Amino acid sequence: MPLNPDAESFAELALDLHEVSSLDETVERVLEFACKMFNCAYAGVILVHEGSRVETVASNHELVAHLDKVQLEAGEGPDIEIIADRPGVLICDISEETRWPRWTAAVEEAGIRSMLGARLYTTRRVLGSLNLYALDVDGFDEVDVDVAHMLARHAAVALESARGTEHLQRAVDARNLIGQAQGILMERFSIDADQAFGVLKRYSQDNNLKLNSVAQRLIDTGRLPS
Repeated sequence: MPLNPDAESFAELALDLHEVSSLDETVERVLEFACKMFNCAYAGVILVHEGSRVETVASNHELVAHLDKVQLEAGEGPDIEIIADRPGVLICDISEETRWPRWTAAVEEAGIRSMLGARLYTTRRVLGSLNLYALDVDGFDEVDVDVAHMLARHAAVALESARGTEHLQRAVDARNLIGQAQGILMERFSIDADQAFGVLKRYSQDNNLKLNSVAQRLIDTGRLPS
C-alpha cells in the first residue's frame, strides 16, 4: 500500500535526519521541514540546555526569538507551559487569548493571529518545543496539531541523538588532548603516564580549570598554568 503524502514526507525526513549528526544542522532541517509542511509565516525551535537554560536555537525570522524572549522575561507564555507540563498549545485567535497578556500583546503587535506549539520530548527527557505562527485566525486546525506532534517526536529523537553524538565527540576530543599533554610531560620529565596525568590533574585543581583546558594550554604554549 503506498504511503500517503504526509507519511512519505515523514519517512524522507527520518532518512534525512539520519544523515546529519550536528545539533545545529539537525535543528535547521527540522525547521525547514516544518515551514514547508505547515506553510506558516514564522517558526522556531526552543531547546532546554543543561542547568535548565532555555534558548531559541533556530528560527526563520528574528521576530521568533524576540517573542520567546518576551516569554522568558515575563515568566509566562505557551512555550514555557509546553516545556513545563503541556504536550502542546493551539491558539486559534490570539485576540481571544487571556492566559499570557504580555506575550499576547507582543504577538498581536507583530501581526500574528494564531499559534501552534508542540513539545519536543523523548521517553528520557523534555528537550524543548517546536513553535509555529500564522498571520491568519485559525491558521492551524486539529489535523495540524496531530501532524505537529508527529513531527515533534521525530525531531526529538533526532535532536537527542545529535546532542549525544556531540557530547561523545567532545569527550573523545578532550581525551585526545589529555593524551597529547601526557605525552609532552612524559617526554619532558621522564615520567610515566599515571604520573603525567597526576600533574595535569593537580594543575587543574590548583587553577580551577577543566582538565582539557590545562592540556590545551600545555599543547599550545608548552607551559602549564602559573
